[in-house]
Amino acid sequence: MFRSMPIMKGAWIAVKTCMDVKPDETVFIVTDTAKVKIAEAFAYAAAAVGAKTVVAVMEPSRRHGEEPPKPVAEAMKAADVVLIPTTKSLSHTDARREATKLGVRIASMPGITEDMMSIGGLSADYRKIEELTDKVAAILEKGKMVEVTTPSGTNLTMNIEGRPPLKDTGLYHKPGDWGNLPAGEACLAPVEGTTQGVLVIDTMGRVVKQPLRIVVQNGWAKKFEGPDAAKLEGLLKAADENAYNIGELGIGTNPKARLTGAVLEDEKVLGTVHVALGDNTSYVGGRTKSSVHLDGILLQPTVKVDGRLMIEAGKLLVG
Repeated sequence: MFRSMPIMKGAWIAVKTCMDVKPDETVFIVTDTAKVKIAEAFAYAAAAVGAKTVVAVMEPSRRHGEEPPKPVAEAMKAADVVLIPTTKSLSHTDARREATKLGVRIASMPGITEDMMSIGGLSADYRKIEELTDKVAAILEKGKMVEVTTPSGTNLTMNIEGRPPLKDTGLYHKPGDWGNLPAGEACLAPVEGTTQGVLVIDTMGRVVKQPLRIVVQNGWAKKFEGPDAAKLEGLLKAADENAYNIGELGIGTNPKARLTGAVLEDEKVLGTVHVALGDNTSYVGGRTKSSVHLDGILLQPTVKVDGRLMIEAGKLLVG
């Protein structure tokens, strides 16, 4: 039954190309009751290559960044490969970080849909995405100051010196590799206290559907304006004081990713930028821990690194 389903295209790519699962490995799939069908497709693909495959089904988490139950966290540390098709993100959790430290290869897929697997971001050529992501990351790694502007009103500056980017290429072959699927971004934690200006989020999944203006001072979101401002502020207030931290700058590098309203795919769209609020401890140098990590997507951005154009009106100027 599964072999002929459209979602198997993404499942095969994930298991064979992205994770390079071997017949003697243990694959642990963490899912919830809303994503069981997708989890079953991954399980079928993993079992088909001969891996020892285990599936754990939870109730959907209440928010992104919420820790999974202890038995799930412990099992993650014991596997060779962990696939996480869930409703809410486990990317920025201690459970994921601890498993990564032990050498587990992990793909986190919060909000993944069948459409992403069949025709969207997970159906991409990840070797080409790796090439492009490496080029973007190389520019960021050498950079010190980044300027971001957008037609909707973003005008931000931030210091990235000494913050090497995470290359989310979608190829997680070495012990401790981790990232999203669909993948395709270069991302980092700006130096705390350095982000200044105005951030206008064009979309943030179900949270922000119309442009939301945020005044940023010394690395912290201070003032929110827009129809969805109360909704976003409510999420931040319910979390902790560090939820207002400017925790990430990311640049999308996946040409197959589409703007669908699902942040997992939206933030990978080629030529977009995303800026996250909250936790940044998943990135090298990040030291601000929060129970949330919320990505806001910026459309048609222009990005300068040390004064040199890297993106112009949504067009990535990297050959």
